[in-house]
Amino acid sequence: MGGSLAVRANSQVAGHAARMAGAAFLCELRRNGPLSTLVGRYLQALFAQISQSAGCNRLHTTEQRLSRWLLMSHDRVGTDEFLITHEFLGQMLGSQRATVTLSAGLLQAAGLIRYHRGRVTVLERAGLEATSCECYEVIRAELEAVVGLTA
Repeated sequence: MGGSLAVRANSQVAGHAARMAGAAFLCELRRNGPLSTLVGRYLQALFAQISQSAGCNRLHTTEQRLSRWLLMSHDRVGTDEFLITHEFLGQMLGSQRATVTLSAGLLQAAGLIRYHRGRVTVLERAGLEATSCECYEVIRAELEAVVGLTA
């Protein structure tokens, strides 16, 4: 970890971010202080999420996976409305855009979301939780237990 490393991050939804020089970040990690502890815990939660999502993408319907993803996004953005395209959702869910469009239409017809021109509004969170597979709760509980966050 001494050379340069180019990292690119893409945001799934609009929000705020912070950045710092890589050397300063590595220096802080090497101190084994609070940042190091938090990064380690977050990585544990992230690996658990990746593992759970891999199984979820294989076993559950697009509608269930879309509900899970919308709930996870809703938790993180702190607002009922966010911008996201069907194309991007297809990439996140491992589904074709047309399948995502159909699933989003079903959630909208059920009154759980409103989706218009890339703008999703969560209308009934409890309904999304009922439509989602158990993977949402597994991922949410892991993040809360490991990192101490509820989102």
